Amino acid sequence: MTGLVIVGHGTRSAAGVDQFAALVERVRRRGDTGDVEGGFIELSRPPLTDAVGALVARGHRALVALPLVLTAAGHGKGDIPAAMAREQERHPGLTYRYGRPLGPHPLLHDALEQRIDAALSGADRADTVLSGADRADTVLSGADRADTWVALIGRGSTDPDANAEVAKVARLLWEGRGYAGVEPGFVSLAQPSVPAVLERLRRLGARRIVVAPYFLFAGVLPDRIVAQSAEFAAAHPDLEVRVAEVIGDCDALADLVRERYAEALGGDIRMNCDTCAYRVLMPGFADKVGRPQRPHDHPDDPVGHHHHGHGHDHGHGQHHEHGSVAVVGGGPGPDDLITVRGKALLDAADVVVVDRLAPQGLLAGLRPDVLVVDAAKVPRGPSMAQEAINAALVSHARAGRRVVRLKGGDPYVFGRGHEEVQACAAAGVPVTVVPGVSSAIAAPALAGVPVTHRGVAHDVTVVSGHLPPGHPDSLVDWAALARARGTVVLLMAVDTIAKIASVLIEHGRAPETPVLAVQDAGLPGQRSVPARLDEIGALAAREGIGPPAVFVLGPVVALATTGRTD
Repeated sequence: MTGLVIVGHGTRSAAGVDQFAALVERVRRRGDTGDVEGGFIELSRPPLTDAVGALVARGHRALVALPLVLTAAGHGKGDIPAAMAREQERHPGLTYRYGRPLGPHPLLHDALEQRIDAALSGADRADTVLSGADRADTVLSGADRADTWVALIGRGSTDPDANAEVAKVARLLWEGRGYAGVEPGFVSLAQPSVPAVLERLRRLGARRIVVAPYFLFAGVLPDRIVAQSAEFAAAHPDLEVRVAEVIGDCDALADLVRERYAEALGGDIRMNCDTCAYRVLMPGFADKVGRPQRPHDHPDDPVGHHHHGHGHDHGHGQHHEHGSVAVVGGGPGPDDLITVRGKALLDAADVVVVDRLAPQGLLAGLRPDVLVVDAAKVPRGPSMAQEAINAALVSHARAGRRVVRLKGGDPYVFGRGHEEVQACAAAGVPVTVVPGVSSAIAAPALAGVPVTHRGVAHDVTVVSGHLPPGHPDSLVDWAALARARGTVVLLMAVDTIAKIASVLIEHGRAPETPVLAVQDAGLPGQRSVPARLDEIGALAAREGIGPPAVFVLGPVVALATTGRTD
């Protein structure tokens, strides 16, 4: 019979580890799921690799890997499959079928109902009564359901599909069971919070509330639910608040594990992909689309990719899942020239590290809690060192935050974007690049000049003018550029344009070659100044052309028909 490996997330709670082990043993005793082992992807012993290794040592080459998670967030969708892929590398020839997450399922709803009723009746020793002493000894029966509101509290996730499932369970728990109402909430990462849900129920007229943790086993977060509920109850002595137990090791959970095992063997997985943020661009979660999945580090399984910022049991700060960095090109200046994906990532960001030339108007639309880090590099003025920028990206991502590095234009066109990508990759931080509209193409276009045109120019060269010709660090072959017949676009050349023009003419470019200087492209103050190549240096100085400005030279300049000019 195909072996079963039950995969848990892990917890620093000894009680939670014991409950997981008891559940694995309960399933094993049933005898109808074959050989059974259980392991964790992080934090707790035994690690998943030990569980798989034990099954392989007993001759198993085909397994069912069952994620013991309630909702299919990042752990179920990515971390566990990535960990199993690593096990396949360690054990050549190993195959596995992946079971679907547990909920929502009527067996779990029934278990939740039992925990809630136990809290109501006071029949369970684990029932926690948090209201005033005058009500602490009240014994309630199932008949009191009509006067009881339930706050169903899930873990909370940066995966909208997982959060939506908690809301679905709340509604299913309400239907037909006679409670006054069931409201969903979350203890981390998502809203509404535990206090917010309790306050909502109080305002709806509730006088008796059972807080039901939607958790399998004990842990830091269930303890936090108790603490937050107690704090709220202390502030509202007229309100009776009780906290139910977690689902825990029980026959209902073992039955559901057996059912998911049978489904996996039969190929009946039925994963939900319609609202999966890793497949579908969901508003505010664009950073997840196509994100590569990596296994967690486990203290007893250090092999593989190392993650940072996850060394505790979700107990600190806002964030639970690993942070990430998106290097986003914001376009040439106007707020509405950023790409759709770039804007979605910006809307989802926790930290934005922004350049001086990035579209500043977009910052006004950020959430109030977003941290904005000014990484401006002002010519001959204040400047944040590139090493400091790299360090900021890495440190914020390691703290579990979604970081957007917002740059002007395209991050890979003289934007030092790849240096930032390399720094993140070296630190083990997930990083993605979102191209932007480069000013090298946009500025001429906004001034009415195509950089290529049929029969006029078949090539375009984009050149950094930051270093003048003759500078020992310059990598530009100015002589070859002078002999070329196509379009040349110069960026960062305000201070060097006169020297560049002189050298191009010296090496054969015609003095009468038309040139157009475009300043503040796309912005209300955009202006275009035309000149000949032998005049552009003096004219730019006389007209006060300043950065950001783009110089485009070549026969295409004569085609200009639109665009704002002085």
